[in-house]
Amino acid sequence: MNKISLQKFARARLLIVGCGDVGMRLLPLLTPYFRVYALTSQPARCAELRALGAQPLVADLDQPATLRRLRGLAHTVLHLAPPAAHGAQDQRTRHLTAILPEHAQVVYVSTTGVYGDCGGARFDESRPVAPATARAQRRVDAEQVLRQWARRASGRLSILRVPGIYAAERLPLQRLQAGTPALLGDEDVYTNHIHADDLARIIVAAMFRARPQRVYHAVDDSAMKMGEYFDAVADAYGLARPPRLTRAALRQVVTPALLSFMSESRQLENGRLQRELGLRLRYRTVAEFLAHRQS
Repeated sequence: MNKISLQKFARARLLIVGCGDVGMRLLPLLTPYFRVYALTSQPARCAELRALGAQPLVADLDQPATLRRLRGLAHTVLHLAPPAAHGAQDQRTRHLTAILPEHAQVVYVSTTGVYGDCGGARFDESRPVAPATARAQRRVDAEQVLRQWARRASGRLSILRVPGIYAAERLPLQRLQAGTPALLGDEDVYTNHIHADDLARIIVAAMFRARPQRVYHAVDDSAMKMGEYFDAVADAYGLARPPRLTRAALRQVVTPALLSFMSESRQLENGRLQRELGLRLRYRTVAEFLAHRQS
């Protein structure tokens, strides 16, 4: 965002819920213009959050009593916290909406997994969700809870559906070094990607330019199958490409959790992101990032 557009919001309160890697990348973009509060359940993280200009708040989304003092604290909330690892519902988002003020603005970072397996189809945000895993169902539940809150409280909601996030520190190097196999090309699945820095910029753009109650695909322009992604990273880092197996053979050597990520194929369009948020991605494709790294 440019400096002029941010100045009118100078020192307004903003709350980041779930200040992990992407949240930390957000802080330099926001702290010059907002009074940023960062929610953490780990007291040990307070020093690093303060060092980047945020005011840390120790509370736990799994313990609603700890959230009461945050009621009405900020009218702009960036919700990056994932659901818990169990259950059909996202109780964390329910606890959060209970302390949000009326007319607040929320940007929620969801997942492209809400679509389930799409057989490699290419589509925009109008496609209905069809979650195939409990993990994705919890995300759909969170989106529904937030939509209900927005209607009830006249809130402004933006939902960003995010694919696999990568960065220099978030590449599958250990997997490649371990020689974990990938699928044969004709059985492989299409995956979607976004660089962590670009995701942080998309979140900021959504704060100012997103239409109310709108879904956006926070994806880049890559059109890659999963094995192609592994091959590209391997080539860039001088590692061996992973061996390729049939799905039946792969099922015998990888965990069910890993196999589930290799069972959903989809290609998400990002035209709405470009048209409505007006954001030019720093890394339009994974290949562009890897080339930049090598230059």
